[in-house]
Amino acid sequence: MKKQSTFKTFLSEIPQNLFSGFVVSLIALPLGLGLALASGAPPISGVIAAIVGGIVVSLIGGSNVTITGPGNGLVVVILAAITTLGNGDMQQGFLYTLAAIVISGVLMIMLGFLRMGSLGDFFPSSAIQGMLAAIGIGIFAKQFHVMLGNTEAKGSIIQLLIQVPEGIISFMKADNSSTFYAGLVGIFSLLIMIFYPKIRNRYLKLIPAPMWIVLLSVGMYFYFDKFSALNYPIEKNLLINLPDDILSNFAFPDFGKIYKIDFISAVISITLIASIESLLSIKAVDKLDALKRRSNINKDIKALGIATVISGFLGGLNVVTVIARSSVNVNNKGSNRSSNFFHACFLVLFILLFAAELRKIPLPALAAILVFTGYKLASPQNIKKVFDVGKEQLLIFLITLIITISTNLITGILSGIFATFIIHSIITKNVRLFLKNALKPNVLMFKQDDKYYVSVKNFSSFLNYTKLKDKINQIPETEEAIIDFTLCDFVDVSVMENLSNYAESFTRKGGHFEVIGLDEAKSENNHPFALRKIIPKQMQSSNYFLTRRQKSIENISKEIQWKYDAFSDVEMKELPSFGYFKTRRIEKISNVLSNDSCTLFDAHFSEGELIAKQLIKITMLHIHTDKDIPDFTLDKEGFFEHFLHFVGYKDIDIDNHADFSKRFYLSGKNEEEIRTFFTNELILFFESNRQYHIEASENGLLIIGNERLKSVKEIKALAYFGMGLQKIIQ
Repeated sequence: MKKQSTFKTFLSEIPQNLFSGFVVSLIALPLGLGLALASGAPPISGVIAAIVGGIVVSLIGGSNVTITGPGNGLVVVILAAITTLGNGDMQQGFLYTLAAIVISGVLMIMLGFLRMGSLGDFFPSSAIQGMLAAIGIGIFAKQFHVMLGNTEAKGSIIQLLIQVPEGIISFMKADNSSTFYAGLVGIFSLLIMIFYPKIRNRYLKLIPAPMWIVLLSVGMYFYFDKFSALNYPIEKNLLINLPDDILSNFAFPDFGKIYKIDFISAVISITLIASIESLLSIKAVDKLDALKRRSNINKDIKALGIATVISGFLGGLNVVTVIARSSVNVNNKGSNRSSNFFHACFLVLFILLFAAELRKIPLPALAAILVFTGYKLASPQNIKKVFDVGKEQLLIFLITLIITISTNLITGILSGIFATFIIHSIITKNVRLFLKNALKPNVLMFKQDDKYYVSVKNFSSFLNYTKLKDKINQIPETEEAIIDFTLCDFVDVSVMENLSNYAESFTRKGGHFEVIGLDEAKSENNHPFALRKIIPKQMQSSNYFLTRRQKSIENISKEIQWKYDAFSDVEMKELPSFGYFKTRRIEKISNVLSNDSCTLFDAHFSEGELIAKQLIKITMLHIHTDKDIPDFTLDKEGFFEHFLHFVGYKDIDIDNHADFSKRFYLSGKNEEEIRTFFTNELILFFESNRQYHIEASENGLLIIGNERLKSVKEIKALAYFGMGLQKIIQ
């Protein structure tokens, strides 16, 4: 029945996915042509990648609403491969690069089978941002000159950037009318890309900006051809070149350089960038999915690899998951993989039916689309976002950016990884923390009270994040998960960002995801992704920002009208009088939530000495009482309590309350006073609420749950428990 229902749903959603696929194809066509041209490849190769990717990945992929095709990130890599492998012969270099693309696809298939979908988590977040910005600058540097009608500009990325002012002056003084008019088309196309988002007319918005550029460019040609007495001013060498018979002009890869170092380097670069771009896009699109589905990343990587192999053999570029086109798909109600398939079908129709019209599009028009794309990848807003997370992240970003522009993508990303490690070592002043514990298991998961607890120790960074991720992925997103960093000395930006993504995902599916144990961590600013360095005994409130847990506790304090002090210097002199602290030395009290009679707090204490010494953090509640109460201990009845009874400790039974006596272990010296104190109302309260470890002395009541920090929900429950108990006692 479920399969039949799913099939009916699929059929009912075909119209909306058909429309969404059509809209996406309007963007994919000009982008496919433009990305191929920017890569130094024939224009049709980009469209081939989009068609093959749309068909193959929609049939065997593991994602739901993603769109596949040629990616922005590969432009610089493909161009470098064609230039290097061809030694100046761009056509031959393209054939060698096709071979590299095919082998890259095979490697991606292997990565999928080896379940290496988490590979992208190994790269520091700021290093990836720096690499993408470098790619954006590379696209901008090359395509800016093409946008102004100059297809002959040569040089490295830095040289092309330096030539930009000269290019503008040359365009303004151009003697060649063809170049000048082509440049005007490019500038007008760029203005369309810039101002299109500001348009509010829903009919104009039905057609995406890149397709408006295509339509206006083709319309301009037909105006001069049909209505104007003047000839079309743009020469043929500045128009798109498509083969006359597209179906019989597929390029075939040349594997002649398969053992050369340059070829191997190209394969590694292509595979690396294709994998990272796809992984980032898949994770981003999952957040947009209205049905809150999670993609099977390894399955999708295999599908992308197979599509890339087929595309390479047909003369197409790499197939990757693309975020911009996927976002358009979601926004137009695309609900399953059929929209990707339909987008490919529409591209086939466009190429077969409108090839003659596509040949009328000026190269500067497509270059303008890519100039805008390059700017978006390296925009000042992106740099500001990195800086907002932390100054050290900007340094990692700039190191990766500069080295990538100066050398190549592999050297750039490796430099970013190394810079991140060095900066982390400097911040913690403890390189041994990373070297000693990098390969050790540092994550423990267990289930308690229907909640999943994941405890992390030593450090958590891009180096070992996959261990934490594997555990979290085992938790259903409809459940409650608590990630505890109490035993952790350092948590980096990549981990904090990924945990934030998990929190969003759990919330969307009705679960609860909470991070605890970072309240003592120093961060440079209040950004939720800022790295955290735990510094016991050095907390200064002026230098610290509230964590998400502390902000939630602050909200609880307002709700129940208690006072809250995150950085309290209270000593809690009553605590040593309780038996629990007879052999434990209190180090610090923090996160104090209190009213006139109850104090809820995080206690930091040590037990043991020398090599056996341990620092423990627990959330507990102390109730101040004006009424004299007997000394007693109340605990949940268990095996250990039966053992205590066996060796001589007495469990005090309460008359006429057999169930209470069976469920709770009650001990103390003055049995009569204890029996008198435990009234029917008090016993009913204990039987009706969660069981805690409770100690009573002349200094009040100490209430402890499990020996760990409590989540926000547990803190709220403990506060209400304390108020109820205090009311009955008083």
